[in-house]
Amino acid sequence: PRRRSRILRYCCHHKCFIFVYFLGIMLEYEKSGQLKTKSIDLLDLDPSTDVSALVEEIQKAEPLITASRSDQVKLLIQRLQNKLGQHSNHKFYLFKVIDKIATGSFDKTCKLWSVETGKCYHTFRGHTAEIVCLSFNPQSTLVATGTKLWDIQSGEEVFTLTGHSAEIISLSFNTSGNRIITGSFDHTVTVWEADTGRKVYTLIGHCAEISSALFNWDCSLILTGSMDKTCKLWDAVNGKCVATLTGHDDEILDSCFDYAGKLIATASADGTARIFSAATRNCVTKLEGHEGEISKISFNPQGNRLLTGSSDKTARIWDAQTGQCLQVLEGHMDEIFSCAFNYKGDIIITGRGEINPINSALLSNWLLEFLS
Repeated sequence: PRRRSRILRYCCHHKCFIFVYFLGIMLEYEKSGQLKTKSIDLLDLDPSTDVSALVEEIQKAEPLITASRSDQVKLLIQRLQNKLGQHSNHKFYLFKVIDKIATGSFDKTCKLWSVETGKCYHTFRGHTAEIVCLSFNPQSTLVATGTKLWDIQSGEEVFTLTGHSAEIISLSFNTSGNRIITGSFDHTVTVWEADTGRKVYTLIGHCAEISSALFNWDCSLILTGSMDKTCKLWDAVNGKCVATLTGHDDEILDSCFDYAGKLIATASADGTARIFSAATRNCVTKLEGHEGEISKISFNPQGNRLLTGSSDKTARIWDAQTGQCLQVLEGHMDEIFSCAFNYKGDIIITGRGEINPINSALLSNWLLEFLS
């Protein structure tokens, strides 16, 4: 069927390390021989914050931050605070960069490749249907491919997720890496424990196939998009639906949060995209200009630009605040199914049947002009 074809295409010794990420810190530690992570948000940090008092509050709430670690935490927060004071209109972030790419195929296999050499490290076999979605965990130790999880180093299957009654079309890890979310043709979304594969709960409420499912940055909310023309927000703790986002006249093909979790973007087969406030759940901007359905939408890391890919053979860059189209990216001879910013936000990659990197030298010139 047309709908299925379209969505398939788009689609207890502790050793603790501390990292600064986008307005927060990430704790990476070992417990019983397993690597685990925990995030502490600092979204309210500003140049006037009393860092010493803040660190004391963090220590009271987080036993991993021992007295021997307090000076290190204080130094990291002071550095971030200094940057906020120097560039009040900028947001700072750190992403873990890996040197591997995973690809899923209609031949029912997934392959793991070296970015540098193009060498294939592993071929993951065992699926009974085409692989249309996959995701690395934040620690870059696992890759999820539909119903299966694989160890990146050994290439061995870790476990299979069982519970959906139809194909999984969307999946992602939360930012801590301890939960996986999957969206299916069976109209439901399921949250799983990443360590064991145990089902935590199932989100029921959409009345058509799921097109997207993901957590926000602090893992407090889940966003789902559906072919029923709506997106839903769910409480990630108890699995209750807290809001339904409406307004599109056709199927939702993609949806996403910005990196701060303050904005939500939706892309639809009606040829438009919308930006909603995550706090008020109201539509704040409508993006109009594409001449075909929009299959993919994503924010840049800074959160001030949106990228859309469409069946009209173009990708577009938009101002996330005003909804103004800033650039039309042309060059494909067929509809665009996927597009994304790199981690710095200065390069865009677009894809149809095959991936086509836009000329990076030309692209970086006009993107840097937009972002300056």
